[in-house]
Amino acid sequence: MPHVLLIEDDTSVRDGMELVLRRHGYGVDTAATGEQALALLAGEQGAHVELAVLDLMLPGMDGFEVCRRIRARTTTLPVIMLTARGDDHDIVTGLEAGADDYVVKPVTAPVLEARIRAALRRAEPSLRRAADADLAGLAIDRAGLTVTRNGRPVPLPPTELRLLLELSASPGRVFTREQLLASVWDHTFLGDSRLVDAAVGRLRAKIEEIPARPRYVQTVRGFGYRFGPL
Repeated sequence: MPHVLLIEDDTSVRDGMELVLRRHGYGVDTAATGEQALALLAGEQGAHVELAVLDLMLPGMDGFEVCRRIRARTTTLPVIMLTARGDDHDIVTGLEAGADDYVVKPVTAPVLEARIRAALRRAEPSLRRAADADLAGLAIDRAGLTVTRNGRPVPLPPTELRLLLELSASPGRVFTREQLLASVWDHTFLGDSRLVDAAVGRLRAKIEEIPARPRYVQTVRGFGYRFGPL
């Protein structure tokens, strides 16, 4: 069964979410602080964790710093952040720290479970078999699911890798944010375009020579994004 690490300091919220996840067949580890969560991930139990649900408002080390430290250790662990307010600044900061998705508390069981399922699907190897790309120093190996820039490996978290695979499969095609939310995040309902914009920003920082002047992941103002160079 998929194994989830739930990082939440509110005992009642944590217990309720753990109960919901266990009823849906998930294995669950819990932590009340960021320090506890990082220690668990660094130990033997951490090898079994397949996804983290992370509250932003933690005592001591906050969720933003926890997310940054998780990302410094691994690019492959999906992170869904929890925010109590839906505050724009918190959401953007959390996404920039490396979170793959977010939900606003209080969250219903079906929404949380759907977001977890979608994040776990993104972490699975892509089945796309479009041609590999090798463009001016950026090489995308779809069979091996690896990316290199100027011959050096570029580790990408699952969401960013799927975003790059989706865009590069159709060079020149313009994708709206809504299309990318559906194909990359599996959000078939009205999603938040900030998920796309934050992931694009993180991806550009890793694959572009000059992120502020992107050559590969290009913005088409008023529409969305496309993959170049054209």
